[in-house]
Amino acid sequence: MDSGSGGRGGRGKRGSRGGEDGDVRLSKSLSYALRHGANQMGLQMGSDGFMFVEELLAHPQFRAYSLEDVERIVATNDKKRFKLSAHPEDGRLLIRASQGHSLPVMDLELKPVLAGSPDCPAEAVHGSYLRNWSSIQQEGLSRMKRTHIHLALGLPGEEGVVSGMRKDCDLAVYIDVFKALADGVEFFWSDNGVLLTAGDAQGKLLPKYFSRALKLRPTRSILSLQ
Repeated sequence: MDSGSGGRGGRGKRGSRGGEDGDVRLSKSLSYALRHGANQMGLQMGSDGFMFVEELLAHPQFRAYSLEDVERIVATNDKKRFKLSAHPEDGRLLIRASQGHSLPVMDLELKPVLAGSPDCPAEAVHGSYLRNWSSIQQEGLSRMKRTHIHLALGLPGEEGVVSGMRKDCDLAVYIDVFKALADGVEFFWSDNGVLLTAGDAQGKLLPKYFSRALKLRPTRSILSLQ
């Protein structure tokens, strides 16, 4: 537990990295480590995506932060990006990202979405950027290097919408979830309420599943799907 106490010892250093900007930096660093960079950083991550908080705080990139800093980020993150859990055997604190991984994570406790179930939405939306619209329009949405394509139930700021897209997106592509499910495309709910899909065998949601597309800025307008 030395590394954990070393992390908590960083409490006195919070002044150099504390405040809103420091929290943003910590949140971004956590996102990178827990979603993409654990292996490159020499951090041990379980098949379920969890790693020990004390080992994370012992890493040079996080030594300036404390356990309290991490707990605050998890508790206050508006998109609920992270989850804390106690190890079932020794009670040591674990942390993982709720979704967005490029690292292979076998068990994120994702809940399958079944056609006709109360939690199955007829439509979901993926946020992107107008610069990508030409390729998306022709080839569909791609999970790229991530394990899933992320979808939301609405646009940022709409009631009940917690996560699923970046706030600066200027393109919204709506997906006919019923149609995709009927073709065998699988969808899942993440811990923090993001609808996830790996797409088809090529990792794509094809344009035939698009129900509509919107240009969001500077003024909202409908885009042609053809």
